[in-house]
Amino acid sequence: MSMQLHQSAYEQAQKLIRNFQFVLDQTSDWTDHRPPRHGQRKFIEEHGLAEFGKWHLGEDDEQAEDNKSRYKFPYGDFKNVHRCAVLAAESRASKYEYSDIALAAGHLRKLLDALLAKQRSIEKRRGHARSV
Repeated sequence: MSMQLHQSAYEQAQKLIRNFQFVLDQTSDWTDHRPPRHGQRKFIEEHGLAEFGKWHLGEDDEQAEDNKSRYKFPYGDFKNVHRCAVLAAESRASKYEYSDIALAAGHLRKLLDALLAKQRSIEKRRGHARSV
């Protein structure tokens, strides 16, 4: 298998994060947040396989271009980048030694973690202001 970083997907994920299209969820949430198979089929029917691929950080060039199994390491739900999906992608890519995908997912994680820290800081200040 020849797995490589799907560059346009990585760029789209960065753009979505810059445009505040993300969910700052927890590691274990991806099981519940992952689009179901029927949702994936519907997305492909409505938007095509190329758009489906842009939601996956990995691309297996040994799979046919018209096969959804060509795309691996999803990072979102076709609307938002999910922190839980990015964490799962980073972990799996590291496990299977796909370093370019792991590095890209790691970069996305750092962007999301910085936003999560900022959100927590704001919430903490708001909580402090209410108690004064």
